[in-house]
Amino acid sequence: MMFWRITMLLQSLSPKTKDSKMKQLKVTLRRSVIGSTEKQRATVKGLGLRRINHTRFLKNTPANRGMVKKVLHLIDVEEVEVSDS
Repeated sequence: MMFWRITMLLQSLSPKTKDSKMKQLKVTLRRSVIGSTEKQRATVKGLGLRRINHTRFLKNTPANRGMVKKVLHLIDVEEVEVSDS
């Protein structure tokens, strides 16, 4: 189940669409980092998330997608479109 969720999420994420609208990732911390490994805590901190229900909008880059994949069990991710202008 988790592998399918990760696969579908990564397939749906594309850095740029044809109509010059940049897609960003809306990342929200939903679960506590208590009990997580130090690497996972560092990844959550690297995403800029500080507390539960804290939301950040991040550029849709391979680096950010990789970080999201590592802590997918702690966060919610949505893809939002933002115009370039």
